[in-house]
Amino acid sequence: MSAMNDLFNTYLLRELFKGLGITWRHMFQRKITVQYPEERTPQSPRFRGLHALRRYPNGEERCIACKLCEAICPAMAITIESAQREDGSRRTTRYDIDLTKCIFCGFCEEACPVDAIVETRIFDYHGETRGDLHYTKQMLLAVGDRNEEEIARDRAADARYR
Repeated sequence: MSAMNDLFNTYLLRELFKGLGITWRHMFQRKITVQYPEERTPQSPRFRGLHALRRYPNGEERCIACKLCEAICPAMAITIESAQREDGSRRTTRYDIDLTKCIFCGFCEEACPVDAIVETRIFDYHGETRGDLHYTKQMLLAVGDRNEEEIARDRAADARYR
């Protein structure tokens, strides 16, 4: 019986006509086109885009160099080096993310115990060369400083799910 159905569907081109029916049905519907960059579609507060390093309100960077984000990164895109300060705390001397390797999974954000590394809603960044997408600690801190209000708002909206 199954072989007979396959034969029937093959010779009558049932799949082809089914696909043409879907095309015909959608052909006269209103088209939805977003005129990017003038128009933007709504974004979720959980969107994972460009990374940023955050600071505490007193201006001190949050990263405590625990290296959990480096350890959990499946693409091995994060490189961290740390040093001990006079007060005995550890801080990063180097924090690099290679965005050409990054798969934007969000594991680094989830692993961070102090919310130092976050993924912002910024998706429209580019690099002319491969080196332009290698973000250093200073670049990541600058992204965090520029977008701290939006980051804090998104974190607050997401807090009940954490």
